[in-house]
Amino acid sequence: METTVETTGKEGKSWGGGNEPLRSSYGKMMMWFFIVSDALTFSGFLAAYGFSRFKFIESWPIADEVFTHVPFFHGSYPMIYVAFMTFILIMSSVTMVLAVDAGHHLNKTKVTWYMFFTIIGGIIFVGSQAWEWNTFIKGEYGAVQTKGGNILQFGKYTTVDDKETFQRVAVADFAQVVKTERVVHERKNGLWYETGAPMPKFTVNEVLEGLKANPEVLVRTQILTEEGHKTVLSRDESIKQITDNGKQVVHGANLHVNEYGAPIFADFFFFITGFHGFHVFSGIVINIIVFFNVILGTYEKRRSYEMVEKVGLYWHFVDLVWVFVFTFFYLV
Repeated sequence: METTVETTGKEGKSWGGGNEPLRSSYGKMMMWFFIVSDALTFSGFLAAYGFSRFKFIESWPIADEVFTHVPFFHGSYPMIYVAFMTFILIMSSVTMVLAVDAGHHLNKTKVTWYMFFTIIGGIIFVGSQAWEWNTFIKGEYGAVQTKGGNILQFGKYTTVDDKETFQRVAVADFAQVVKTERVVHERKNGLWYETGAPMPKFTVNEVLEGLKANPEVLVRTQILTEEGHKTVLSRDESIKQITDNGKQVVHGANLHVNEYGAPIFADFFFFITGFHGFHVFSGIVINIIVFFNVILGTYEKRRSYEMVEKVGLYWHFVDLVWVFVFTFFYLV
């Protein structure tokens, strides 16, 4: 027996094949696809960072001892400047939300001002990151790299509030300069078309002589103790380590050496923060283009500020990624 079912009305569909799948414009859908793919990329980078840190946990730099600088202020202020950078970026995300909301109300004046504040926040963040990179590369204290690639730092015990703590000492503060002739390899006096690397400010012998002349200065290795502090050697062990294993004096960090600890830390820092900084810079450029379109009345004529909303999605994603980068590098 054949049964016939009669239906009335139109069948409900979430998308009928038009230019707005899932009730969202094509442009916003493509932005979401890009954000998802980019989120997977950052996730891979941060996962690799996490595995490497777990592998070299005993020699991983302590963030509170690395990121301690503030422009125009001399002293140790752990995480203050990085916290300022994070605050600026989060506030720029707030102004972007306000710009999108003003666009929904077709308020050109408010959109213009909020977009302007968002751009300024992005510029401050990128400039701050460039300054942080420069400080990280130059370094402050210096250290000695051993023949095995380990890092030996210097410091002395001081008493603060009836508590004895180990304070870092810069190599320049105790090294004794020995007058010797050091020749830098140049193209004119060496191999053709090759130039040698710049020489360090001090030699290992100059550091050793200064260490012997300053009995309060001790060597601290990059290996962490069970309490989470780096191992401080005795006076005799300090001199022995520099004498037997000292290879070169290093300042700051680059892709080859790192005065703060494991060299791979600097590799990840430059790559991940640089990749994020490139995203922020790209967002600033796009925001500037949209900003001028707002001023010219392009979206006012269309009676739609959807472009501001699409750029806002990207900007919020960049801010969210920084929260994870900040957590992985500076807090954990």
